[in-house]
Amino acid sequence: MEEIKPHRTESHESVIKPAAGPVNPLSNPKDERRIAIEKKLVRKLDARCSLFVLIYIMNYLDRNNIASAKGKGLTRDLNLNATQYSTCLSILYVGYILMQIPSNLVINRISRPSWYIAIAILIWGAISTCSGVVTSFGGMVAIRFTLGFVEAAFLPGALLILSKWYTRRELTLRNAILFGGNLISNAFAALIAAGVLSNMEGVLGHAAWRWMFWIEGAITMLIAIFAFFLLPDLPHNTKGFSEEELEVAQLRLLEDVGEADQDSADQGVFDGFFMAIKDVKIYVMCFALTAYVVGLSFNAFFPSLTGTLGFSYIPTLLMSSPPWVFATIVSMVNAWHADRTQEKFWHIVVPMLGGLVGFIICMATNQTAARYVALFLQASSYAGFIVFYSWISSSFPRPPAKRAVAIALINAFSQFGNIAGSYVWKLDSNGYRKAYGIVTAMFGVAIVLCYIFRSILVNLNKKLEAGEQAWETRADVADKGNKLEHVEAGGDEALDMKRGFRYLI
Repeated sequence: MEEIKPHRTESHESVIKPAAGPVNPLSNPKDERRIAIEKKLVRKLDARCSLFVLIYIMNYLDRNNIASAKGKGLTRDLNLNATQYSTCLSILYVGYILMQIPSNLVINRISRPSWYIAIAILIWGAISTCSGVVTSFGGMVAIRFTLGFVEAAFLPGALLILSKWYTRRELTLRNAILFGGNLISNAFAALIAAGVLSNMEGVLGHAAWRWMFWIEGAITMLIAIFAFFLLPDLPHNTKGFSEEELEVAQLRLLEDVGEADQDSADQGVFDGFFMAIKDVKIYVMCFALTAYVVGLSFNAFFPSLTGTLGFSYIPTLLMSSPPWVFATIVSMVNAWHADRTQEKFWHIVVPMLGGLVGFIICMATNQTAARYVALFLQASSYAGFIVFYSWISSSFPRPPAKRAVAIALINAFSQFGNIAGSYVWKLDSNGYRKAYGIVTAMFGVAIVLCYIFRSILVNLNKKLEAGEQAWETRADVADKGNKLEHVEAGGDEALDMKRGFRYLI
Protein backbone atom coordinates (compact mmCIF):
# COMPACT_ATOMS: atom_id res chain seq x y z
CA MET A 1 0.00 0.00 0.00
CA GLU A 2 1.07 3.56 -0.57
CA GLU A 3 3.40 4.58 2.22
CA ILE A 4 1.87 6.89 4.82
CA LYS A 5 4.58 8.84 6.58
CA PRO A 6 4.17 10.40 10.02
CA HIS A 7 3.11 14.01 10.02
CA ARG A 8 5.91 16.35 11.03
CA THR A 9 4.79 18.72 13.78
CA GLU A 10 6.14 22.22 13.32
CA SER A 11 7.95 23.98 16.14
CA HIS A 12 6.18 26.68 18.16
CA GLU A 13 8.47 29.32 16.69
CA SER A 14 7.63 28.35 13.11
CA VAL A 15 3.92 28.57 13.76
CA ILE A 16 3.87 31.99 15.38
CA LYS A 17 6.59 33.52 13.27
CA PRO A 18 5.10 36.32 11.15
CA ALA A 19 5.08 36.11 7.39
CA ALA A 20 7.93 37.76 5.54
CA GLY A 21 5.56 39.80 3.39
CA PRO A 22 1.90 40.56 2.81
CA VAL A 23 -0.36 37.61 2.08
CA ASN A 24 -1.38 37.37 -1.56
CA PRO A 25 -4.93 38.80 -1.78
CA LEU A 26 -5.69 36.38 -4.62
CA SER A 27 -5.09 33.50 -2.22
CA ASN A 28 -8.40 34.27 -0.49
CA PRO A 29 -11.06 32.24 -2.35
CA LYS A 30 -13.80 34.54 -0.98
CA ASP A 31 -12.22 37.75 -2.26
CA GLU A 32 -14.55 39.35 -4.83
CA ARG A 33 -11.72 40.16 -7.22
CA ARG A 34 -10.41 36.61 -6.94
CA ILE A 35 -13.90 35.19 -7.62
CA ALA A 36 -14.27 37.33 -10.76
CA ILE A 37 -10.83 36.31 -12.07
CA GLU A 38 -11.53 32.66 -11.36
CA LYS A 39 -14.85 32.71 -13.20
CA LYS A 40 -13.20 34.31 -16.23
CA LEU A 41 -10.37 31.76 -16.07
CA VAL A 42 -12.73 28.79 -15.98
CA ARG A 43 -14.82 30.17 -18.86
CA LYS A 44 -11.73 30.59 -21.04
CA LEU A 45 -10.44 27.18 -20.05
CA ASP A 46 -13.76 25.47 -20.76
CA ALA A 47 -13.89 27.08 -24.19
CA ARG A 48 -10.38 25.97 -25.13
CA CYS A 49 -10.71 22.47 -23.65
CA SER A 50 -13.95 21.95 -25.60
CA LEU A 51 -11.73 21.12 -28.57
CA PHE A 52 -10.85 17.91 -26.73
CA VAL A 53 -14.43 16.76 -27.35
CA LEU A 54 -14.11 17.11 -31.11
CA ILE A 55 -10.69 15.43 -31.04
CA TYR A 56 -12.09 12.52 -29.05
CA ILE A 57 -14.91 12.11 -31.56
CA MET A 58 -12.36 11.74 -34.35
CA ASN A 59 -10.15 9.57 -32.15
CA TYR A 60 -13.02 7.17 -31.73
CA LEU A 61 -14.14 7.30 -35.36
CA ASP A 62 -10.64 6.64 -36.69
CA ARG A 63 -10.25 3.73 -34.30
CA ASN A 64 -13.66 2.08 -34.70
CA ASN A 65 -14.90 2.91 -38.20
CA ILE A 66 -13.64 -0.53 -39.22
CA ALA A 67 -16.79 -1.97 -37.58
CA SER A 68 -19.05 -0.02 -39.97
CA ALA A 69 -16.78 -0.83 -42.93
CA LYS A 70 -17.12 -4.54 -42.15
CA GLY A 71 -20.77 -4.53 -43.20
CA LYS A 72 -20.07 -2.88 -46.56
CA GLY A 73 -17.42 -5.06 -48.09
CA LEU A 74 -14.18 -4.62 -46.12
CA THR A 75 -13.93 -8.25 -45.08
CA ARG A 76 -14.86 -9.37 -48.60
CA ASP A 77 -12.40 -7.08 -50.38
CA LEU A 78 -9.53 -7.98 -48.05
CA ASN A 79 -10.49 -11.69 -47.87
CA LEU A 80 -10.69 -11.62 -44.06
CA ASN A 81 -12.16 -14.49 -42.06
CA ALA A 82 -13.72 -13.95 -38.61
CA THR A 83 -10.48 -14.55 -36.73
CA GLN A 84 -8.47 -12.23 -38.98
CA TYR A 85 -11.07 -9.49 -38.56
CA SER A 86 -10.92 -9.86 -34.77
CA THR A 87 -7.13 -9.64 -34.99
CA CYS A 88 -7.41 -6.39 -36.92
CA LEU A 89 -9.59 -5.05 -34.12
CA SER A 90 -7.40 -6.21 -31.24
CA ILE A 91 -3.95 -5.41 -32.68
CA LEU A 92 -4.69 -1.70 -32.35
CA TYR A 93 -4.73 -2.08 -28.58
CA VAL A 94 -1.25 -3.61 -28.54
CA GLY A 95 0.28 -0.38 -29.83
CA TYR A 96 -2.15 1.61 -27.68
CA ILE A 97 -0.98 -0.19 -24.52
CA LEU A 98 2.74 0.03 -25.28
CA MET A 99 2.85 3.79 -25.82
CA GLN A 100 0.61 5.25 -23.11
CA ILE A 101 3.03 5.37 -20.17
CA PRO A 102 6.02 6.68 -22.19
CA SER A 103 3.77 9.28 -23.80
CA ASN A 104 2.40 10.57 -20.49
CA LEU A 105 5.90 10.72 -19.00
CA VAL A 106 6.85 12.97 -21.92
CA ILE A 107 3.73 15.15 -21.60
CA ASN A 108 4.35 15.63 -17.88
CA ARG A 109 7.87 16.95 -18.48
CA ILE A 110 7.50 19.18 -21.54
CA SER A 111 6.33 22.79 -21.43
CA ARG A 112 4.14 22.64 -24.57
CA PRO A 113 1.96 19.51 -24.34
CA SER A 114 -0.51 21.08 -26.78
CA TRP A 115 2.06 20.83 -29.58
CA TYR A 116 2.85 17.24 -28.71
CA ILE A 117 -0.82 16.22 -28.83
CA ALA A 118 -1.47 18.21 -32.02
CA ILE A 119 1.41 16.45 -33.80
CA ALA A 120 0.05 13.09 -32.66
CA ILE A 121 -3.41 13.98 -34.03
CA LEU A 122 -1.91 14.96 -37.39
CA ILE A 123 0.02 11.70 -37.64
CA TRP A 124 -2.86 9.41 -36.70
CA GLY A 125 -5.13 11.23 -39.16
CA ALA A 126 -2.64 10.46 -41.92
CA ILE A 127 -2.38 6.83 -40.80
CA SER A 128 -6.16 6.52 -40.76
CA THR A 129 -6.43 7.68 -44.37
CA CYS A 130 -3.98 4.92 -45.30
CA SER A 131 -6.58 2.38 -44.12
CA GLY A 132 -8.46 3.25 -47.31
CA VAL A 133 -5.69 1.98 -49.59
CA VAL A 134 -4.99 -1.32 -47.81
CA THR A 135 -5.40 -4.44 -49.97
CA SER A 136 -4.47 -7.29 -47.61
CA PHE A 137 -4.78 -8.65 -44.09
CA GLY A 138 -1.12 -7.92 -43.35
CA GLY A 139 -1.45 -4.31 -44.48
CA MET A 140 -4.51 -3.73 -42.30
CA VAL A 141 -2.76 -5.26 -39.27
CA ALA A 142 0.24 -2.93 -39.78
CA ILE A 143 -1.99 0.13 -40.13
CA ARG A 144 -4.07 -0.74 -37.06
CA PHE A 145 -1.01 -1.38 -34.88
CA THR A 146 0.59 1.93 -35.88
CA LEU A 147 -2.69 3.79 -35.42
CA GLY A 148 -3.01 2.53 -31.85
CA PHE A 149 0.62 3.40 -31.13
CA VAL A 150 0.08 7.05 -32.11
CA GLU A 151 -3.46 7.45 -30.73
CA ALA A 152 -2.15 6.40 -27.30
CA ALA A 153 -0.94 9.96 -26.76
CA PHE A 154 -4.40 11.48 -26.71
CA LEU A 155 -6.69 10.17 -23.96
CA PRO A 156 -4.22 9.83 -21.05
CA GLY A 157 -2.60 13.09 -22.17
CA ALA A 158 -5.92 14.93 -22.24
CA LEU A 159 -6.88 13.55 -18.82
CA LEU A 160 -3.52 14.65 -17.42
CA ILE A 161 -3.85 18.18 -18.84
CA LEU A 162 -7.36 18.52 -17.42
CA SER A 163 -6.10 17.40 -13.99
CA LYS A 164 -3.44 20.15 -14.16
CA TRP A 165 -6.10 22.85 -14.50
CA TYR A 166 -9.32 21.75 -12.77
CA THR A 167 -9.92 21.11 -9.07
CA ARG A 168 -11.37 17.88 -7.75
CA ARG A 169 -14.77 19.59 -7.48
CA GLU A 170 -14.72 20.38 -11.20
CA LEU A 171 -12.89 17.48 -12.78
CA THR A 172 -15.62 14.83 -13.06
CA LEU A 173 -17.92 17.05 -15.10
CA ARG A 174 -15.03 18.11 -17.36
CA ASN A 175 -14.06 14.48 -17.84
CA ALA A 176 -17.69 13.78 -18.70
CA ILE A 177 -17.62 16.52 -21.32
CA LEU A 178 -14.44 15.00 -22.72
CA PHE A 179 -15.89 11.50 -22.76
CA GLY A 180 -19.00 13.00 -24.26
CA GLY A 181 -16.93 13.01 -27.43
CA ASN A 182 -16.69 9.25 -27.15
CA LEU A 183 -20.42 8.85 -26.53
CA ILE A 184 -21.38 11.31 -29.26
CA SER A 185 -19.10 9.49 -31.67
CA ASN A 186 -20.87 6.26 -30.80
CA ALA A 187 -24.10 8.01 -31.71
CA PHE A 188 -23.00 9.80 -34.86
CA ALA A 189 -20.45 7.29 -36.14
CA ALA A 190 -23.41 5.26 -37.29
CA LEU A 191 -25.02 8.29 -38.95
CA ILE A 192 -21.79 9.34 -40.69
CA ALA A 193 -21.19 5.76 -41.77
CA ALA A 194 -24.74 5.51 -43.07
CA GLY A 195 -24.29 8.66 -45.15
CA VAL A 196 -20.92 7.69 -46.62
CA LEU A 197 -21.61 4.01 -47.11
CA SER A 198 -24.96 4.58 -48.80
CA ASN A 199 -23.84 7.35 -51.18
CA MET A 200 -20.16 6.84 -52.00
CA GLU A 201 -20.12 3.29 -53.36
CA GLY A 202 -18.28 3.21 -56.69
CA VAL A 203 -17.39 6.93 -56.70
CA LEU A 204 -14.20 7.29 -58.79
CA GLY A 205 -14.09 3.51 -58.87
CA HIS A 206 -13.56 3.02 -55.14
CA ALA A 207 -15.60 1.14 -52.54
CA ALA A 208 -17.61 3.22 -50.08
CA TRP A 209 -15.72 1.85 -47.06
CA ARG A 210 -12.47 3.23 -48.52
CA TRP A 211 -14.04 6.68 -48.89
CA MET A 212 -15.10 6.55 -45.23
CA PHE A 213 -11.48 6.14 -44.10
CA TRP A 214 -10.27 8.92 -46.41
CA ILE A 215 -12.93 11.45 -45.40
CA GLU A 216 -12.65 10.87 -41.66
CA GLY A 217 -8.84 10.85 -41.74
CA ALA A 218 -8.77 14.17 -43.62
CA ILE A 219 -11.11 15.76 -41.04
CA THR A 220 -8.80 14.59 -38.25
CA MET A 221 -5.78 16.24 -39.86
CA LEU A 222 -7.71 19.50 -40.24
CA ILE A 223 -8.60 19.48 -36.54
CA ALA A 224 -4.92 18.93 -35.66
CA ILE A 225 -4.10 22.35 -37.11
CA PHE A 226 -6.58 24.03 -34.75
CA ALA A 227 -5.20 22.02 -31.82
CA PHE A 228 -1.79 23.67 -32.23
CA PHE A 229 -3.29 27.06 -31.42
CA LEU A 230 -6.24 26.33 -29.11
CA LEU A 231 -5.31 23.59 -26.64
CA PRO A 232 -3.96 24.84 -23.29
CA ASP A 233 -0.48 23.99 -22.05
CA LEU A 234 0.26 24.48 -18.33
CA PRO A 235 -1.11 26.91 -15.70
CA HIS A 236 2.11 28.93 -15.69
CA ASN A 237 2.84 29.34 -19.41
CA THR A 238 -0.34 29.13 -21.49
CA LYS A 239 -0.87 32.00 -23.90
CA GLY A 240 -4.23 33.76 -23.95
CA PHE A 241 -4.54 34.08 -20.16
CA SER A 242 -3.58 37.11 -18.07
CA GLU A 243 -0.88 36.87 -15.40
CA GLU A 244 -3.51 37.07 -12.69
CA GLU A 245 -5.53 34.28 -14.29
CA LEU A 246 -2.50 32.02 -14.45
CA GLU A 247 -1.66 32.82 -10.83
CA VAL A 248 -5.20 31.95 -9.75
CA ALA A 249 -5.02 28.74 -11.81
CA GLN A 250 -2.00 27.66 -9.77
CA LEU A 251 -3.51 28.79 -6.47
CA ARG A 252 -6.66 26.75 -7.11
CA LEU A 253 -4.68 23.53 -7.37
CA LEU A 254 -2.60 24.44 -4.32
CA GLU A 255 -5.74 25.04 -2.26
CA ASP A 256 -7.42 21.90 -3.57
CA VAL A 257 -4.77 19.51 -2.23
CA GLY A 258 -2.49 21.64 -0.03
CA GLU A 259 0.56 21.39 -2.29
CA ALA A 260 1.66 23.02 -5.54
CA ASP A 261 1.02 20.85 -8.59
CA GLN A 262 4.62 20.41 -9.67
CA ASP A 263 7.36 17.80 -9.45
CA SER A 264 10.48 18.30 -7.40
CA ALA A 265 13.56 19.38 -9.35
CA ASP A 266 15.51 16.43 -8.00
CA GLN A 267 13.04 13.84 -9.31
CA GLY A 268 14.23 11.84 -12.29
CA VAL A 269 12.31 10.95 -15.45
CA PHE A 270 11.20 7.57 -14.11
CA ASP A 271 10.62 8.48 -10.46
CA GLY A 272 6.90 8.86 -11.05
CA PHE A 273 6.80 5.40 -12.59
CA PHE A 274 8.53 3.79 -9.63
CA MET A 275 6.31 5.63 -7.15
CA ALA A 276 3.23 4.43 -9.02
CA ILE A 277 4.14 0.75 -9.24
CA LYS A 278 4.84 0.66 -5.48
CA ASP A 279 1.28 1.79 -4.72
CA VAL A 280 -1.20 -1.08 -4.28
CA LYS A 281 -4.10 1.22 -5.21
CA ILE A 282 -2.82 1.20 -8.79
CA TYR A 283 -3.35 -2.55 -9.14
CA VAL A 284 -6.84 -2.57 -7.70
CA MET A 285 -7.85 0.15 -10.15
CA CYS A 286 -6.12 -1.62 -13.05
CA PHE A 287 -8.13 -4.81 -12.61
CA ALA A 288 -11.35 -2.95 -11.77
CA LEU A 289 -11.18 -0.84 -14.94
CA THR A 290 -10.18 -3.83 -17.07
CA ALA A 291 -13.23 -5.77 -15.91
CA TYR A 292 -15.34 -2.67 -16.57
CA VAL A 293 -13.90 -2.33 -20.09
CA VAL A 294 -14.68 -5.98 -20.91
CA GLY A 295 -18.23 -5.25 -19.82
CA LEU A 296 -18.35 -2.18 -22.07
CA SER A 297 -16.81 -3.93 -25.07
CA PHE A 298 -20.26 -4.11 -26.67
CA ASN A 299 -19.69 -0.57 -27.97
CA ALA A 300 -17.44 -1.75 -30.84
CA PHE A 301 -20.16 -4.20 -31.88
CA PHE A 302 -23.17 -1.98 -31.27
CA PRO A 303 -24.39 -1.99 -34.90
CA SER A 304 -24.25 -5.79 -34.82
CA LEU A 305 -26.19 -5.90 -31.54
CA THR A 306 -28.76 -3.50 -32.96
CA GLY A 307 -28.90 -5.79 -35.99
CA THR A 308 -30.38 -8.54 -33.79
CA LEU A 309 -33.58 -6.48 -33.77
CA GLY A 310 -34.16 -7.68 -37.34
CA PHE A 311 -34.06 -4.49 -39.42
CA SER A 312 -32.12 -3.86 -42.64
CA TYR A 313 -28.59 -2.41 -42.68
CA ILE A 314 -29.19 1.35 -42.94
CA PRO A 315 -32.13 1.43 -40.45
CA THR A 316 -29.96 -0.59 -38.09
CA LEU A 317 -27.19 2.03 -38.26
CA LEU A 318 -29.72 4.81 -37.66
CA MET A 319 -31.24 2.99 -34.67
CA SER A 320 -27.77 2.65 -33.15
CA SER A 321 -27.62 6.41 -32.42
CA PRO A 322 -30.43 7.19 -29.92
CA PRO A 323 -29.06 4.95 -27.13
CA TRP A 324 -25.78 6.88 -27.19
CA VAL A 325 -27.54 10.26 -27.12
CA PHE A 326 -29.37 9.01 -24.03
CA ALA A 327 -26.08 7.78 -22.53
CA THR A 328 -24.50 11.22 -23.07
CA ILE A 329 -27.30 12.94 -21.14
CA VAL A 330 -27.16 10.40 -18.30
CA SER A 331 -23.37 10.75 -18.09
CA MET A 332 -23.47 14.55 -17.82
CA VAL A 333 -26.10 14.46 -15.06
CA ASN A 334 -24.25 11.71 -13.20
CA ALA A 335 -20.90 13.56 -13.43
CA TRP A 336 -22.45 16.88 -12.31
CA HIS A 337 -23.97 15.17 -9.27
CA ALA A 338 -20.70 13.38 -8.48
CA ASP A 339 -18.88 16.73 -8.44
CA ARG A 340 -21.61 18.34 -6.36
CA THR A 341 -21.60 15.58 -3.73
CA GLN A 342 -17.88 14.72 -3.99
CA GLU A 343 -18.84 11.02 -4.03
CA LYS A 344 -17.44 8.47 -6.46
CA PHE A 345 -18.35 4.85 -5.61
CA TRP A 346 -22.12 4.96 -6.04
CA HIS A 347 -21.85 7.21 -9.10
CA ILE A 348 -19.84 4.38 -10.69
CA VAL A 349 -21.83 1.41 -9.43
CA VAL A 350 -25.39 2.61 -10.11
CA PRO A 351 -24.83 3.04 -13.90
CA MET A 352 -23.25 -0.42 -13.93
CA LEU A 353 -26.35 -1.85 -12.28
CA GLY A 354 -28.42 -0.28 -15.06
CA GLY A 355 -26.14 -1.95 -17.61
CA LEU A 356 -26.57 -5.29 -15.86
CA VAL A 357 -30.34 -4.98 -16.21
CA GLY A 358 -29.85 -4.36 -19.93
CA PHE A 359 -27.62 -7.42 -20.30
CA ILE A 360 -30.12 -9.62 -18.50
CA ILE A 361 -33.02 -8.39 -20.67
CA CYS A 362 -31.09 -9.28 -23.84
CA MET A 363 -30.35 -12.75 -22.46
CA ALA A 364 -33.95 -13.30 -21.34
CA THR A 365 -36.04 -12.24 -24.34
CA ASN A 366 -36.12 -11.85 -28.12
CA GLN A 367 -38.90 -9.26 -27.97
CA THR A 368 -37.81 -6.35 -30.18
CA ALA A 369 -38.99 -3.43 -28.03
CA ALA A 370 -37.52 -4.90 -24.84
CA ARG A 371 -34.14 -5.55 -26.47
CA TYR A 372 -34.01 -2.02 -27.86
CA VAL A 373 -34.75 -0.55 -24.40
CA ALA A 374 -31.98 -2.82 -23.08
CA LEU A 375 -29.52 -1.19 -25.50
CA PHE A 376 -30.31 2.19 -23.90
CA LEU A 377 -29.54 0.77 -20.45
CA GLN A 378 -26.30 -0.81 -21.68
CA ALA A 379 -25.10 2.43 -23.27
CA SER A 380 -25.92 4.42 -20.10
CA SER A 381 -23.50 2.22 -18.10
CA TYR A 382 -20.76 4.43 -19.59
CA ALA A 383 -21.76 7.10 -17.05
CA GLY A 384 -19.91 5.26 -14.28
CA PHE A 385 -16.90 4.69 -16.50
CA ILE A 386 -16.43 8.46 -16.78
CA VAL A 387 -16.56 8.98 -13.02
CA PHE A 388 -13.99 6.19 -12.64
CA TYR A 389 -11.39 8.26 -14.53
CA SER A 390 -11.85 11.25 -12.24
CA TRP A 391 -11.46 8.83 -9.32
CA ILE A 392 -8.01 7.96 -10.67
CA SER A 393 -6.88 11.60 -10.76
CA SER A 394 -8.26 12.43 -7.32
CA SER A 395 -6.75 9.30 -5.75
CA PHE A 396 -3.20 10.05 -6.98
CA PRO A 397 -3.11 13.86 -6.63
CA ARG A 398 0.60 14.46 -6.02
CA PRO A 399 3.24 14.46 -7.33
CA PRO A 400 2.13 15.08 -10.94
CA ALA A 401 4.68 12.56 -12.27
CA LYS A 402 3.01 9.80 -10.27
CA ARG A 403 -0.44 10.95 -11.37
CA ALA A 404 0.67 10.95 -15.01
CA VAL A 405 1.84 7.34 -14.73
CA ALA A 406 -1.25 6.30 -12.76
CA ILE A 407 -3.60 7.64 -15.44
CA ALA A 408 -1.60 6.06 -18.27
CA LEU A 409 -0.89 2.74 -16.53
CA ILE A 410 -4.47 2.12 -15.44
CA ASN A 411 -5.86 3.16 -18.83
CA ALA A 412 -3.25 1.11 -20.72
CA PHE A 413 -3.81 -2.00 -18.62
CA SER A 414 -7.56 -1.71 -19.11
CA GLN A 415 -7.08 -2.05 -22.87
CA PHE A 416 -6.54 -5.76 -22.32
CA GLY A 417 -10.28 -5.65 -21.72
CA ASN A 418 -10.81 -4.34 -25.25
CA ILE A 419 -8.59 -7.10 -26.64
CA ALA A 420 -10.58 -9.74 -24.77
CA GLY A 421 -13.83 -8.05 -25.71
CA SER A 422 -13.09 -8.27 -29.43
CA TYR A 423 -13.22 -12.06 -29.06
CA VAL A 424 -16.07 -12.20 -26.54
CA TRP A 425 -18.51 -10.87 -29.11
CA LYS A 426 -17.58 -13.59 -31.60
CA LEU A 427 -20.00 -15.67 -29.49
CA ASP A 428 -22.95 -14.49 -31.58
CA SER A 429 -25.18 -17.54 -31.41
CA ASN A 430 -28.68 -17.25 -29.94
CA GLY A 431 -28.65 -13.44 -29.90
CA TYR A 432 -25.20 -13.12 -28.28
CA ARG A 433 -26.43 -14.77 -25.06
CA LYS A 434 -23.05 -16.27 -24.13
CA ALA A 435 -21.32 -12.94 -24.73
CA TYR A 436 -23.89 -11.18 -22.55
CA GLY A 437 -23.24 -13.73 -19.81
CA ILE A 438 -19.52 -12.94 -19.85
CA VAL A 439 -19.95 -9.16 -19.69
CA THR A 440 -22.50 -9.58 -16.88
CA ALA A 441 -19.87 -11.43 -14.85
CA MET A 442 -17.25 -8.76 -15.63
CA PHE A 443 -19.49 -5.98 -14.34
CA GLY A 444 -19.90 -7.99 -11.14
CA VAL A 445 -16.12 -8.26 -10.76
CA ALA A 446 -15.71 -4.52 -11.39
CA ILE A 447 -18.25 -3.65 -8.69
CA VAL A 448 -16.47 -5.85 -6.12
CA LEU A 449 -13.08 -4.31 -6.93
CA CYS A 450 -14.48 -0.78 -6.74
CA TYR A 451 -15.76 -1.60 -3.25
CA ILE A 452 -12.30 -2.87 -2.26
CA PHE A 453 -10.74 0.34 -3.58
CA ARG A 454 -13.25 2.43 -1.66
CA SER A 455 -12.39 0.50 1.52
CA ILE A 456 -8.67 1.26 0.99
CA LEU A 457 -9.41 4.97 0.69
CA VAL A 458 -11.62 4.92 3.78
CA ASN A 459 -8.73 3.38 5.71
CA LEU A 460 -6.28 5.99 4.36
CA ASN A 461 -8.65 8.79 5.37
CA LYS A 462 -8.74 7.43 8.92
CA LYS A 463 -4.94 7.66 9.00
CA LEU A 464 -5.12 11.22 7.70
CA GLU A 465 -7.58 12.05 10.47
CA ALA A 466 -4.98 10.74 12.92
CA GLY A 467 -2.47 13.29 11.61
CA GLU A 468 -0.43 11.26 9.14
CA GLN A 469 0.65 12.52 5.70
CA ALA A 470 -0.73 11.21 2.42
CA TRP A 471 2.62 11.71 0.67
CA GLU A 472 6.01 13.27 1.26
CA THR A 473 6.37 16.92 0.27
CA ARG A 474 9.72 17.93 -1.23
CA ALA A 475 11.23 21.22 -0.05
CA ASP A 476 11.25 22.94 -3.45
CA VAL A 477 7.59 22.02 -4.05
CA ALA A 478 6.67 23.43 -0.65
CA ASP A 479 8.58 26.61 -1.48
CA LYS A 480 6.58 26.95 -4.70
CA GLY A 481 3.35 26.84 -2.71
CA ASN A 482 4.68 29.37 -0.21
CA LYS A 483 5.60 31.77 -3.00
CA LEU A 484 2.14 31.50 -4.52
CA GLU A 485 0.56 32.18 -1.14
CA HIS A 486 3.16 34.87 -0.28
CA VAL A 487 3.79 33.21 3.08
CA GLU A 488 7.03 32.34 4.82
CA ALA A 489 8.45 28.83 4.61
CA GLY A 490 7.46 26.89 7.70
CA GLY A 491 4.20 28.77 8.20
CA ASP A 492 1.03 26.88 9.03
CA GLU A 493 -1.20 27.94 6.08
CA ALA A 494 -0.02 25.20 3.71
CA LEU A 495 0.08 22.70 6.57
CA ASP A 496 -3.54 23.47 7.41
CA MET A 497 -4.56 22.94 3.78
CA LYS A 498 -2.70 19.65 3.58
CA ARG A 499 -4.16 18.49 6.90
CA GLY A 500 -7.58 19.06 5.36
CA PHE A 501 -6.92 16.79 2.38
CA ARG A 502 -9.06 13.65 2.19
CA TYR A 503 -9.40 11.06 -0.54
CA LEU A 504 -12.77 11.14 -2.31
CA ILE A 505 -14.75 7.95 -1.85
